[in-house]
Amino acid sequence: MFKKILLATTGSPASFGAARVAFDMAKRYGSEVTIFHVVGVPTKAFSHVVNDVRTGEEIEIDEDYLSWVEEELKTTFAKQFEGTDNAKIVLTTGVPAREILREARKADSDLIVMAASSGENASFHKGYPGSTLQKVAKAARCPVLSVHRESASYWGGFSNILFGTDFSKQAESAFKFALSTARELDCDLTIFHALDISGKVLDQNEIEERLIAARKRIRDTYVPLMGDFKNYDIEVWEGIPYVEIVKLAREKGVDLVCLAHHTNELDPERARIGSTVEQVILRANCPVVSVSKPDKV
Repeated sequence: MFKKILLATTGSPASFGAARVAFDMAKRYGSEVTIFHVVGVPTKAFSHVVNDVRTGEEIEIDEDYLSWVEEELKTTFAKQFEGTDNAKIVLTTGVPAREILREARKADSDLIVMAASSGENASFHKGYPGSTLQKVAKAARCPVLSVHRESASYWGGFSNILFGTDFSKQAESAFKFALSTARELDCDLTIFHALDISGKVLDQNEIEERLIAARKRIRDTYVPLMGDFKNYDIEVWEGIPYVEIVKLAREKGVDLVCLAHHTNELDPERARIGSTVEQVILRANCPVVSVSKPDKV
């Protein structure tokens, strides 16, 4: 399921949560894990002088510097390396999102793991993830798992997966990933739809009718695809979608939230990560995986 994991990291505290999850997954599922770090962006084409990804300072890249960075990463993740036999560090220079995608294709990664913010001083701006995550999540051929907080719960593997759907075309790939993961890892799967009533005036009878219709749509759309898989339940609530997803995840002790990368734009090359996914990444107390394309699900 997770044979090859690519951990894209700056090595800063912002990435510690993502590193913990990636290494724990590698140990539990016997995965190869590549710790991938983009040292900096060249100031000129083919230049050995780069702007450091974390500090922005100009640095001349040579073998001594690369060796120092590698040792720093080994020291930073020393505890995670303990007991991990199949881990390696890969360093490169370039534009971070482009290099992460290039390495994922080259290594045929099954999963990219990264922090929702990407640097020592990085933060969400008006609730939106940084541009590196945006670009990677949009173009990746495999699912992208993001961890916003180091405290995000992940205790010894996945046992309870929450798949949130708005019944869009893009949600089909996210469902396939959620189902295949739940099936292979013997997890419980919750299929969830939040009836969006934000900014709308609906009487309670209409809300109840829409909730019943949504539950029926889940049964008609997804249940026939599950075959003999029985470890699932269906939940339909009304409210603001990201709020209800986060609430349900906390209530059920969910280990992984699975969502489509985008919904409004059919062309994944043009679509940005959806606002619901952004807010769930920001607020969830567990890892969140976004699925953009069906290649690796």
